[in-house]
Amino acid sequence: MYNHFDMKETDRIRNFAIIAHIDHGKSTLADRILEKTGSVTERETKDRMMDTLELEQEKGITIKLQTARMTYKYNGDIKDLQSEYILNLIDTPGHVDFGYEVSRSLSAAQGAVLLVDATQGIQAQTITNVYKALEYDLTIIPVINKIDLPNANIEDLIKELEVVFDFNRDEIILTSGKTGTGVEELLRAIVERIPAPEDNSGKPLRALIFDTFYHEHKGVIAEVFVTEGEIKKGDELHLIGSELNIEPIEIGYLTPSMLIDTTINNGEVGYIATGLKNIRQIHVGDTLTSNNEFKSDHLVPLTGYTKVKPMVFASVFPIETENFNEFREALEKLALNDAALTYKKVHSQALGSGFLCGYLGLLHMEVVQERLEREFNIDLITTSPSVEYNIKLATSDSSKLPNFNNANFNKAGEYIIKTAAEFPDPTLIQVIKEPWNNIEIITPEKYIGGIMELAREHRGIYKNMTYISDQLIHSQRHVSLHYEIPTAEIITTFFDKLKSVSQGYASLDYEYLEHRESKTVKVSIVVNYETLEALSFLSHVSNAETKGREVVKKLRDLIPRQQFKIPIQAAIHNKVIARETIQAYRKDVTAKLYGGDITRKRKLLEKQKKGKKRMKMFGSVAIPKDVFIEALKM
Repeated sequence: MYNHFDMKETDRIRNFAIIAHIDHGKSTLADRILEKTGSVTERETKDRMMDTLELEQEKGITIKLQTARMTYKYNGDIKDLQSEYILNLIDTPGHVDFGYEVSRSLSAAQGAVLLVDATQGIQAQTITNVYKALEYDLTIIPVINKIDLPNANIEDLIKELEVVFDFNRDEIILTSGKTGTGVEELLRAIVERIPAPEDNSGKPLRALIFDTFYHEHKGVIAEVFVTEGEIKKGDELHLIGSELNIEPIEIGYLTPSMLIDTTINNGEVGYIATGLKNIRQIHVGDTLTSNNEFKSDHLVPLTGYTKVKPMVFASVFPIETENFNEFREALEKLALNDAALTYKKVHSQALGSGFLCGYLGLLHMEVVQERLEREFNIDLITTSPSVEYNIKLATSDSSKLPNFNNANFNKAGEYIIKTAAEFPDPTLIQVIKEPWNNIEIITPEKYIGGIMELAREHRGIYKNMTYISDQLIHSQRHVSLHYEIPTAEIITTFFDKLKSVSQGYASLDYEYLEHRESKTVKVSIVVNYETLEALSFLSHVSNAETKGREVVKKLRDLIPRQQFKIPIQAAIHNKVIARETIQAYRKDVTAKLYGGDITRKRKLLEKQKKGKKRMKMFGSVAIPKDVFIEALKM
């Protein structure tokens, strides 16, 4: 039924990942596996042991991939497999924003446990993760989890897995992460079905760095998968991509705590404490080898990862400008632990120095900000999210661009912008292109109408609809809706609205498609006839006016009153599309008058009016930083 080999050292190793849609019980099942294999003591046992970040525990979601080495004594039915096995578990996130973590996890595994919630069935990320696992040619073990729940629909879900993924009924394992039911059967299946890593122990060392993080005392820690050769304590190592020699201060395994050892063997997953304090010197996807073997064998690097393409951009500033250096160091350390995060320095007149960061989605953006604030104790403000626009200019003279010194162009010669401050004068623009995405929405069929209307409102283009299977899950069939939709439309409130329309049952997956021509405009926010670039934004012309009105109304309530009237305007190409006015404080200059001619009162009021006009001409509006912070939260 399954292939087995003569027992070598690598034959006792099983590297596997757990993949699933968000909230299908990966972390809870991982807890039971750790307990069953005796990897943690009763004293160490807690909920979600693989979720080591405080934010993961609080939100109840996995943000970072996490590895754990376990020892398992196999007592199954196959006699030639009687032995003690090393199981390397890699727990992966389930949310679409952290798909890059999943792909890196799969690169270090030979098999994947596909987890499906018995109460929710196949979801968007379930399908995506199966495709990813197949791309890496992994053996997949299908598992139905949460079978202990009263509303579990096990029989129909088994049929659905058979139809959608062509699994056989006897391949599917039933488990409960809560009670531990089926965990022993799953462990036996991991040993029996997942192939051992290829035996390359006699070859020169090559190891793939699939994750990194920073340790206060040990410097940069690299998590590696040794594909060829072995790493020994005291070896002088070489990073092929960075062209850097390192002498590790320790090596070992994650259990998930750090366990020091003298060797990381071929086919195993382990860690290397480099001792490096310069976090820019090591990169995820680089290849590690022995310095001596690199010189003699001219080794080529392993296939790393495709460069991640951020979906969402937003500028981040420390609220206290004197914290900028702290903020920069914190961001560098976090980027080491989050390979999908990109950043470059920017400056704002209103908010000072900061960084323009690229994220994979809104949840990724939220998580990064919260981790910076909690782990490094820095108060931050993030500007409104935007996407990457490509502009074909009507002129070859780039000196007229607002971002002249740092103007960025792609291979097609198009000007790339990510913020409203970079938007050029409309007379310089020939064509604007915005990013589009393919999206897949899986939903019970009764919500189709509302979801189609939601997609239409967000400029979605309908492609097709298919029924996942003819099986009924909770008395209704599930459908898969495919749309093409602008990225700018799905990075705001689309996901929240989707959950509302479907009463929480719909799931969403998306991937970048291409850049297409767009009628995008810059909405300038003007306060007292001065443009505030920090609050200006880019929008499609169809909803620019609505968004402009919302912003000026918010600012009218936020900006404190002054001694003169303050006009607040939203404008497109110098054409005002919305206006609000903050009324001036007024002193009653006529209070001292009594009786007499009305002309005396008018004379005093006219004198006051001229004075206020002069104040307006020579004074500028004092806008507290709190106003920017509140406005940007909108």
